[in-house]
Amino acid sequence: MALEQKLNLRLSQRLVMTPSLQQAIKLLQMSRLELQEVLNQEMVENPILEEQEEAAEAERAETPRDEETPPAAESAPAAEKERDSFEEIDFNSYFEDYLDSAYNPRQYQEQPEEFSLENVLTRPDGLPEHLNWQLSMSDASPAAREIAAYLIGNIDEDGYLRVSRDEIRQAHYENDSDVEAALALVRSFDPPGVGAFDLPDCLLLQLSALGVENALIECIIREHWPAFLNRQFVPLAKTLGVGMSEIQAAFEIIKNLEPKPGRKHSSDRTIYVEPDVFVRKIGDDYVIQLSEDGLPKLRISAAYRRLLRGGNGAIGAEAATYLKDKMRSAIWLIKSLDQRQRTIYKVADSIVRHQRSFLDHGIEHLRPLVLRDVANDIGMHESTVSRVVSNKYMHTPRGLFPMKYFFHSGIDSSQGDDVSSLSIKNKISRIVDEEDARRPHSDARITQKLRAEGIQIARRTVAKYREELRIPSSSQRKQSF
Repeated sequence: MALEQKLNLRLSQRLVMTPSLQQAIKLLQMSRLELQEVLNQEMVENPILEEQEEAAEAERAETPRDEETPPAAESAPAAEKERDSFEEIDFNSYFEDYLDSAYNPRQYQEQPEEFSLENVLTRPDGLPEHLNWQLSMSDASPAAREIAAYLIGNIDEDGYLRVSRDEIRQAHYENDSDVEAALALVRSFDPPGVGAFDLPDCLLLQLSALGVENALIECIIREHWPAFLNRQFVPLAKTLGVGMSEIQAAFEIIKNLEPKPGRKHSSDRTIYVEPDVFVRKIGDDYVIQLSEDGLPKLRISAAYRRLLRGGNGAIGAEAATYLKDKMRSAIWLIKSLDQRQRTIYKVADSIVRHQRSFLDHGIEHLRPLVLRDVANDIGMHESTVSRVVSNKYMHTPRGLFPMKYFFHSGIDSSQGDDVSSLSIKNKISRIVDEEDARRPHSDARITQKLRAEGIQIARRTVAKYREELRIPSSSQRKQSF
């Protein structure tokens, strides 16, 4: 059989990621800050888009309604076989119903600058700046200053020196007397304990700075630190030949020392979260309100609409084509924003209905919830719900939570209803808080207590949840006094 080439026409249906769909998906998973940045950038690049103003209402009120109809909505002649898709859009109903009702204009007033930008502190001084300032105020020799600057550069954010003496020598600082002088200089700086090689060294530096002279404490830190760290107080007291009261006094002093001396000079800024959804209780119902603070209110520029109303002859064919493309892009963006807000509202409403008991009674009544439950409830795909809850926060009468907070797996209970894993973690924390410090509960004992409450859970699951809560084991929580 001979091979030959043929051309065949075939109709088929397939899902195509159009530019508008891609844009809607990207906007859906953005946080508020990311969305604000994208909208501001779009306003810069697209002249059709502008932020609404209060004057726009008066302008629309004074303009006759027939002038609001763009020429693109007019029908083409019957003899024309092909029409531009731009002209097939019903702009009349879109501008009148969608823009005028969904996006109300707001007044924008430029605020005068109240203070000079030179007086704005970009970020507070961190630990390196604090140590270098003390170095500049010291009277050390030039050689010691050079080595001390090198040491400060190798101190981490917790205040620990991350280079050994051998590594210092490998950095071409081979004079041991200058190295020790520089090391002693850095260790004398504020905060006490800075420049230590490890935790015991840090604690000894702090005791020296505080003027605490206690041979027992120094012996415990230098020679018996692992036993002390594991709370083996009874064997430690027998080894040292002292009473439990002296061990307890040493424990009280050591536990009040700072294990991370550089923590108070951290330059990390506090990040304030602005919720995307507000849930307020009015009467017996919970009302959902979406937050749009900081997001520009977009509309189609009236000036460019008038240019398009004049036709290609007024501005030229090339300019008209450019404005039509920008008009499509602007409409896609505004519709995508509206769809984003509607989807967030649907997901938030479904979460509130599923977690009504949590909002009424607290974390003990948090229900197990997975993405599939919400997706089936609102008739969307799980991936859409996942994008909605990503990087978004919900403010409720119980506090501010990430939207992902409400999604947890469940554990079987004897009552028939599953219990959220987050509720079980809260129960484990409560059991540990109420235990006797001299006889802390083991994982097996915590498992028995949970099963007594009707929660069918395995010991290894309790151990996993305890580690996630950063709760030490029973041997490490035990106190002998």
